[in-house]
Amino acid sequence: MRRFFILIILITTLFNASYAQNDVTTFLGIPVDGYKNEMKQKLINKGFVYDSNNDCFDGEFNGYDVSLYIATNNNKVWRIMLADKHQVNETDIKIRFNKLCSQFSNNKKYTAANFMDFTIPSDENISYEMLVNKKRYEAAFCQEPNMEMVDTIALQQKIKDAVFEKFTKEQIDNPTEEEKNEIEVAARAAALLYSWELMEKKSVWFMINEIYGKYYISMFYDNEYNRANGEDL
Repeated sequence: MRRFFILIILITTLFNASYAQNDVTTFLGIPVDGYKNEMKQKLINKGFVYDSNNDCFDGEFNGYDVSLYIATNNNKVWRIMLADKHQVNETDIKIRFNKLCSQFSNNKKYTAANFMDFTIPSDENISYEMLVNKKRYEAAFCQEPNMEMVDTIALQQKIKDAVFEKFTKEQIDNPTEEEKNEIEVAARAAALLYSWELMEKKSVWFMINEIYGKYYISMFYDNEYNRANGEDL
């Protein structure tokens, strides 16, 4: 048992924290969290211009002119949505989409959801696929966890639950050499799973939209902790 708890300490030490707080999605370094009025001011400080008529912001992001919208749940910010202000043709939107896929894939702050390659093949007719086959062109990524904000208390509990699910107290107290290795594997697997669960809460994704034969990208920075999950029903 002593070896088991030493293992937990060693693993959780890697996360550099021992307190609970949410590690949330960030947009331009701004946590996608808090109240809408607070978020408005932070976006203005970043150079976005508020459009009171449409309750959105105008600005530039990643080299493109965009409109930015704030989505809330119970007045808490849970999504930042950006939409290209200018529509382009099919060839240009395919280039733009694939370029974004490459930028996210090569950014160490992100991991592709399900480790997929979302790139559109050069010979694919996206207008046909979207119109006839109702295909959605979207790519999903997760921001890497901020290890300085990880809840190690929850992590320790995850590891304990995973190990005690597979081994008895007697086995943990007096493990064979084989069981020692298996316990360590189970503990590390639980830590990795917890890390992935944290990443899934920090979702960033984008998609191609069509309007009157022209195309644009919409992009979403989601804080899954604040998303509505039916609690108001």
